[in-house]
Amino acid sequence: MGTTREELVRGADELLPRAIELRRRIHRHPELGLQLPETRRAVLEDLEGLDLEIRLSEKTSGIVATLRGAQPGPTIVLRGDMDALPMPEDTNLAFKSEIDGAMHACGHDSHVAMLSGAARLLAAHRDELAGNVMFMFQPGEEGFHGAKHMLDEGLLDDADAGFAIHIFPIVPCGMVASKRGAFMASADEFKIELRGKGGHASMPHQALDPIPAACELVGALQSMVTRGTDAFDPVVVTVSVIQAGTTYNVIPETAQIGGTIRSISEKARKRTHEGIERVAKGIAAAHGLEVEVESLMGYPVTINHDAFTDFALDTTRELIGPEKVVVSPSPVMGAEDWSYVLQKIPGCMVILGVRPTDAEPAPCHSNRMVLNEQGMATGIALHSAIAMRYLDGEQRVF
Repeated sequence: MGTTREELVRGADELLPRAIELRRRIHRHPELGLQLPETRRAVLEDLEGLDLEIRLSEKTSGIVATLRGAQPGPTIVLRGDMDALPMPEDTNLAFKSEIDGAMHACGHDSHVAMLSGAARLLAAHRDELAGNVMFMFQPGEEGFHGAKHMLDEGLLDDADAGFAIHIFPIVPCGMVASKRGAFMASADEFKIELRGKGGHASMPHQALDPIPAACELVGALQSMVTRGTDAFDPVVVTVSVIQAGTTYNVIPETAQIGGTIRSISEKARKRTHEGIERVAKGIAAAHGLEVEVESLMGYPVTINHDAFTDFALDTTRELIGPEKVVVSPSPVMGAEDWSYVLQKIPGCMVILGVRPTDAEPAPCHSNRMVLNEQGMATGIALHSAIAMRYLDGEQRVF
């Protein structure tokens, strides 16, 4: 790689004010789901003047901007997700959300800003690239399968490898962490409806009460996980919804429970869905109730490819120093639709610490989440270093 580590870091530092400006613009106007017109406009305006081939998703607000290197070679995709969360913001930021019920509480605004900064930095080093860089600005990560939509449209068909960064506001600023294999969990949902017979609350013998069965089922699901799951292939089953009844003196006819399933292997994922159905049917039968179990499959396990992860961590150590790089001891039980991309091409995701120094740290998805914007310079440099080393025609790792 002709450009030195110092030059990349200096270039990222020089681009940081522009990245902060873009991040704050997006933060003020968070958008949800797959259609993000204001965010798309902000990204396209920030990319103006760069010699990039722009492809726009026809079904979403997704953008793929491709930088063609001076020499032919493979293509690496760098990704930044763009959507916000449907929640209020309770921070004191001068640029806090101006949209009621929407907040960039997962750092996607910073992901966009870092990726756009990397596009500008890499464009300045086009002559050193033996191949191409795809900058993937993706909507709909928060439950809308945005990455899958972009894959289905063929927007990433030419990609040979992929790299993504996710900020973590409780990790020290500038630290980077990742691991081989399962890095983030799958995320599924389940819904169970128990149906009995309603009646007067003073005469339960004349009814078939679904509430005791629902309560028993919640406990049974916890036992199913703790006694039926390999400790080295963990699963999380959380019942987060219980709905039944309308007033204190009526036994309802139905009770519903629902929740989330997190796992880090497809084997454990399948076994858990089968177990929930088996336990629900068994308890319903014991109480003389009818039952309906619905499984809602979400994002698959995010699996970092071994060789690419080693390559990415080695590159990161060279860029920021080995003392700032951590090999994660265990997966994160959150989920990511970057998993769809990693099912198609080799690549990985890393965590970038952006813990603030002037505020109490709060995790992603908190209404009080803030981040240290200085950490975005590391993200810009890291995106750029990964792409440049991958496309180094003389020292290509893959």
